[in-house]
Amino acid sequence: MTQVRLTAEPRDEFGKGAARRLRRTGKVPAVIYGQGAELRHVALPGHELAQALRKPRVVLEIDLGGTTTLTAPRDVQRDPVKLFLEHVDLIALTAAEAKARAQEGEAIAAAEAAAVEAGQDPVAAAAAVEEAIAAGESAEDAAAHAVSDLEDIAEARTEANAAEAAAEVSAATSEESAGEA
Repeated sequence: MTQVRLTAEPRDEFGKGAARRLRRTGKVPAVIYGQGAELRHVALPGHELAQALRKPRVVLEIDLGGTTTLTAPRDVQRDPVKLFLEHVDLIALTAAEAKARAQEGEAIAAAEAAAVEAGQDPVAAAAAVEEAIAAGESAEDAAAHAVSDLEDIAEARTEANAAEAAAEVSAATSEESAGEA
């Protein structure tokens, strides 16, 4: 599932020192904006957020004081050395945008799983799905076509490699026969 529910706490302290204190308690500072809504500064649970951000096209349901806001990560800032989360910018989504994003995420996950099962590159499958969706294809069709396209590419590469190997063998045998004469 690409939709994850997180409970946020409002935050009223800002700046480097406040952010560091927050991160020491296992939380990540975040900002929610967009959809004509007021800018909201929140603190999110660090471990749950890190797990959620591993999913493709994740939709975060942020519960803040009894109000749920559907969001998507816009910008994720990580420490360049230790790679822990430093800050996250979240953009508010409408229900239709959240549904479309969730379908895209499920299609990418399905294509990655099918690619692994078929012995293909899951990253290439995800990229193929994203390209097809960007070209206007539905998420479900894009996932179905991604693995078959990868199999076709792999088959073409195998045939090209076999033809190259046959040409090398042919060249080697013709050199041997020319050397014998």
